[in-house]
Amino acid sequence: MKLDKQQRQTLTQLLDFYLNSDDRLLVQKTEMGETAAFVSSVTLQWVHRHIGFASELPLFQQQLDPQTQDVERSAQTINEILQRPLDWSRQAPLAQYIAIRENHKFPALLVVVSPDWVDDPDAPQWDQNQRAKQSAVDFTALDAKKTVGVLEISPSSSMFALDGQHRLMGIQGLMELLETGRLPQYSKVKKPVGSEITLEDLVGEYHVTRRQLQNVATEKIGIEFLPAVAKGETRDEARQRIRSIFVHANLMAVKLSKGQLALLDEDDGFSIVSRQIAVTHPLLREEIGRNPRMNWDSATVAAKSTVLTTLQALKDMVQVYLEPKFLHWHSPKPGLIPLRPDTQELQEGMEAVAQLFDYLMELPSYQKLQQGWETPTLRRFYFEKPGGEGNILFRPVGQVAVAKALGNLVYRQQFSLEEILAKLRRYDEKGGFSRIENPASVWYGVLYDPNKGRIRVAGRELASKLLMYILGGVRDRLEKAEIRTALAKARTFEDKTINFAGRWVHPREVGLPKKM
Repeated sequence: MKLDKQQRQTLTQLLDFYLNSDDRLLVQKTEMGETAAFVSSVTLQWVHRHIGFASELPLFQQQLDPQTQDVERSAQTINEILQRPLDWSRQAPLAQYIAIRENHKFPALLVVVSPDWVDDPDAPQWDQNQRAKQSAVDFTALDAKKTVGVLEISPSSSMFALDGQHRLMGIQGLMELLETGRLPQYSKVKKPVGSEITLEDLVGEYHVTRRQLQNVATEKIGIEFLPAVAKGETRDEARQRIRSIFVHANLMAVKLSKGQLALLDEDDGFSIVSRQIAVTHPLLREEIGRNPRMNWDSATVAAKSTVLTTLQALKDMVQVYLEPKFLHWHSPKPGLIPLRPDTQELQEGMEAVAQLFDYLMELPSYQKLQQGWETPTLRRFYFEKPGGEGNILFRPVGQVAVAKALGNLVYRQQFSLEEILAKLRRYDEKGGFSRIENPASVWYGVLYDPNKGRIRVAGRELASKLLMYILGGVRDRLEKAEIRTALAKARTFEDKTINFAGRWVHPREVGLPKKM
C-alpha cells in the first residue's frame, strides 16, 4: 500500500524528531529462541566513536594488558572473558581493504550494549534477588507489533563487538590513518613491525584521492545490538548467555583453507591464473572417465589419493614461476595489499603457465598418467603397501620446487623454456625424480627424510637450487660451493654423512650431482 503525501510527511517528521541525535538509532527487533536483538546501520565514524573491545569494559580495567589490550587470564577473569585474544597483525590489511578495494564489504557487527548499572550490583535496576528489572537496551517501539522502533544509546553505556572485533580493529585503523595520515603495522601482540603505512602510500600506489578516502568514513555498516542483560536475568545468567552466543557464532563460521581462499580470491593475480589453469589445462582439468586431478580444499595429498596436486600447491607453483616476470603482482610495499592485475597481464600470465604445463605434460613421469597409471603408485615410497615409485613430481613440494627453478631459469636467466624442458625430459627418463628413498637420489635428505620416512617440506628451497644447477643455471663458484655445503648438511644424520653410493663419508666428500 502506497502512502499518500500527508502520511509521508507525517512519517518523515516523526522520524526526524526521533533520529536527529547521534544517540538514537532506527532499529528493527529480531528474535531467535529467547535472544532478542536490534538491527540497524551506522557509519564507520559512528563505529569508531562508540564501539570498543570487550577488554575495554570497566570490569576488566585492573586486569588489562596495556600493550595488547587483551584481558590477562587469571582466576578472577577466566569466567568473565568474552572474546578471543586480539591479533593486531590484521589491523593494517583490514584498514587498507576498506580504503582501496572498490567492492569492499564487511559483514554486520554483533555488538553488546552494557549501561554502567550492569556492573554495579547496588544499582536500582537490580531487585532484591539480583535480577534485572529492565533490559540493558532502551528500545521504544513505534508500531503496534513492537518490532520497529528507536534505540536510545545512553552516553554512560559501554558497547563492545562480540563478533567482529577484527573488523572493528580494521575500522579503527582506517580512522587513525585518515585522522593522522599514518598507521603503524603491528605484530600479533601489538609490537610495531616494519614501516608505517601512510595516506601518501595509498594515494600514490592505488590511484585514489584524499577526498575518496575521507568519504569512506561516512559509509555505513550493518550492526546488531544485544543487551548485556535481559529483563529478569541475573548477571551470571547474562554472562553465560553472551558467551554462549559468541561461541556458537564462531562455531558456525568455518575458516577457509588456503585452497578455498585461492579459489575465491578475485584480486591476487597468482590465484586467478592458477584456478583458470586448473579447469582448462588437460593435465589438470576434470575429464569424463578418469579420477579428478585436483584437490580444491586441502593443502596436502593423502598417500591413497588419486589427485595429482592441490589448488594451494598449484597457486604456489604459479606464483614462484611467474614472480620473476610479474613481481609487481605482489604488494608495492611491505604491509600494502596487492591490486588485481589488468586483463592483459592476466592473459599473459595464463598463457605462460599454460605453456609451462604443456611442456610438463610431455615429461615421461606425467606421460604415465596418459598410459593409465594412477598417481598413488607414482607417489608412494617403495616401502609403503603397496609400494610405489617415490616420484617427487607427484608431491606438491616437488612440484613447487620444479616450478621455482624453471621460473628463475626462464625469466631471470633468459633460458629457453623448450631447451630447459628437453634437459628435464632426459633427466626424468633416467629416473632423476624417482626413488628418492634411495641414497643414490639427489633428493635423498633434501626432500626425503630417511629418519622419519616421509617428505621433508623444509628442503624445497635447496631442491629448487639443485635443479637449477643440474639444468646448467648455476655458474658462480661461490654459489656452487654454497649448494654443495647445503647438500652435504642435508645428507648428514647424527654427525654422519651419506654419499650417493650409500656410504658414510666426511661431509666434504659429498659432491654435486651431474649436470645435464
